[in-house]
Amino acid sequence: MKVIHTISELQKEISSLKSEGKTIGLVPTMGALHQGHISLVRRCVDENDVCVVSIFVNPTQFNDKNDFLHYPHTFKDDRELLNENGCSIIFAPSEQEMYPQPDTRVFDFGLLDKVMEGKFRPGHFNGVAQIVSKLFDAVTPDKAYFGTKDFQQSVVIKAMVKQLNYPVKIIECPIVREPDGLAMSSRNMRLTFNQRQIAVKISQALNKSRNFAAEKPISEIIDRVTNEINSEPMLKVEYFDIVDGNTLMPVTDWNDSDYIVGCIAVFCGEVRLIDNIVYKESVI
Repeated sequence: MKVIHTISELQKEISSLKSEGKTIGLVPTMGALHQGHISLVRRCVDENDVCVVSIFVNPTQFNDKNDFLHYPHTFKDDRELLNENGCSIIFAPSEQEMYPQPDTRVFDFGLLDKVMEGKFRPGHFNGVAQIVSKLFDAVTPDKAYFGTKDFQQSVVIKAMVKQLNYPVKIIECPIVREPDGLAMSSRNMRLTFNQRQIAVKISQALNKSRNFAAEKPISEIIDRVTNEINSEPMLKVEYFDIVDGNTLMPVTDWNDSDYIVGCIAVFCGEVRLIDNIVYKESVI
């Protein structure tokens, strides 16, 4: 496994590998890796000749400077974990390497980046599009792997790929959960012991809602989930929206779409956690 820090060295390496006819897969991460990330890495390893994992905490996608400053950095552990799981190349650039000049590009995703996360984290998805496009330019992957815990992010990235005509296939991988159901997240590291015990109530409320969703109107599901989570003093729902899985627009009736997803953001103390649940899905 190689660790590369500059775009020029990475492109030289990728060019050599492609000249040998090898396929390239990319797993973009911000480090602080957990088994959710590793599930992406393993799939990337299985489906490509070369697995590139980027580790870069991207400043342009944080609208909260405090969140950026407290994001976990665990490069030594990450390196060992990736080496154990078949990663070929770690691309770990500096901020100066990725942003030698400020990136002033502004992407137009219509309403995709204005709702849910976009509403509460203005500019977040523009920053995501900036860094992911830079990574695509540097790595030129055949496939790129993203976890669906960040459901809205996947939709936005697919829109970006279409807009910029990138020849890359986006592979969406399912949420990986702790044994008790909590969605794996690097931010879970910041939870205290008590908060960690309480945080599982987020996924529990979502799962419970699926059991009676077909019998109840969408507005009642939203109220039930929100009230159940907010009944725990350590938890505070920022939003819970039930949306069309393609357009991310709210739905008011179960017949409004063949693909319906509930997306939620909850503060557990000062730690912001996101999760989602698919209520209805058809293959498109």
